[in-house]
Amino acid sequence: MTPAGSLLTAVDLRKAYGPTPALDGAGFSIHPGEVVAVMGPSGSGKSTLLHCLAGIVTPDSGTITYAGRDLTAMNDAERSALRRSEFGFVFQFGQLVPELTCVENVALPLRLNGSSRKEAERTAVAWMERLEVDDLKDKRPGEVSGGQGQRVAVARSLVTVPRMLFADEPTGALDSLNGERVMELLTDAARSANAAVVLVTHEARVAAYSDREIVVRDGKSRDMERVV
Repeated sequence: MTPAGSLLTAVDLRKAYGPTPALDGAGFSIHPGEVVAVMGPSGSGKSTLLHCLAGIVTPDSGTITYAGRDLTAMNDAERSALRRSEFGFVFQFGQLVPELTCVENVALPLRLNGSSRKEAERTAVAWMERLEVDDLKDKRPGEVSGGQGQRVAVARSLVTVPRMLFADEPTGALDSLNGERVMELLTDAARSANAAVVLVTHEARVAAYSDREIVVRDGKSRDMERVV
């Protein structure tokens, strides 16, 4: 049953790689503007859950409903279009394009969606200002620190104003001070845009920025708010 008002809901997800089950009946739900941390030990299935929710990986069984649409019934082109227009992504190592300047990196999703260079870069600079990295716009990723680069990556993930933001260990490569600043800026910016955030982490200090925690263990999920 889909919780009332939820933006994305997953029920009884199962996914195996060969004989090894990565997900074994996992469930999930999130509302607009909510930040949900997905926690669990290495190999628990939390990244597989994120990849299924984002339409990157198709589960073997189970259903994922996004904004009233069955994500698991979409074809590759439909899921790809959704990831370009309504989903944003932040990864552990930023994955910025080294040949492009920081502002070109942030503008890239808009350019891929057909915006002019001038309009895309104007919007990109506005997001870089919000993430406190607009002074780096003409530098290339190799010329900035890890914390700065990750803030550029967060700006890129939000530039299309996605309804869903998927963050996979977004502070995993940063020291604690930079990690906390990235999380403050990421969650503030996402909430101001009313974007739902799925945050995969194994760190309690990162999960503390969420509204709710889901624990994944052995491919099964537990909503910690509902544990008696």
